[in-house]
Amino acid sequence: MAVTPRRRRAALEDPFAVPAARRTDVAARDPGFPAGVGMDEAAALARSCTLCADRLPLGPRPICQLHAEARILVTSQAPGTKAHFSGVPFDDASGERLRDWLGMDRATFWDPTRLAILPMGMCYPGRLPNGGDAPPCRDCAPTWHPRILPLFRDLRVRLLVGSYAVRFVLGPKPGLAERVREFRATLPGVFPLPHPSWRTLVWAKRNPWFEEDVLPALRQEVARALS
Repeated sequence: MAVTPRRRRAALEDPFAVPAARRTDVAARDPGFPAGVGMDEAAALARSCTLCADRLPLGPRPICQLHAEARILVTSQAPGTKAHFSGVPFDDASGERLRDWLGMDRATFWDPTRLAILPMGMCYPGRLPNGGDAPPCRDCAPTWHPRILPLFRDLRVRLLVGSYAVRFVLGPKPGLAERVREFRATLPGVFPLPHPSWRTLVWAKRNPWFEEDVLPALRQEVARALS
């Protein structure tokens, strides 16, 4: 099949558009995840990963929050510059907004025994030429997620935060807004959400059902998972 300019642009803008079930195995590119490890060792291996080093403008610094006993898993996009330098996931305004959506205080959010964070890309991916963060490195999630997810012992809900996570786990269609609006279709277990950037404030004003319907249900699901 010929690669048209439109198809090429779509591939660059949406590197995770292919559903997980149709992606090929990445064992040949495994950065060193031996069989039979526990979560502590797996987390240490993930934080030492250099798989995408040649594509990272600030170099590799994988950021995640993992514990086998976590009840909630946040699968988000990728760290921003502030998180890259602090080493703390969601250490920025988007994190404050996400915690407000969840109805969660900072201590609970950063308690790995309660909430885990495993982004689509664990390292800061840089900026696009016209502004905005670049997409997460496309090798990260297919390499690490299948190896880490089975190590959670009592995971009760996975929050898919942003379009990259939603498309990777649930597939490219329908669009993000419809996925979020129809969140009950993937419960229990998976809750799709927009990315908590400042742009979402404008989006939420155009879609009042998000605050009226989605956020109360989200907070109820979070409370259920932590109870």
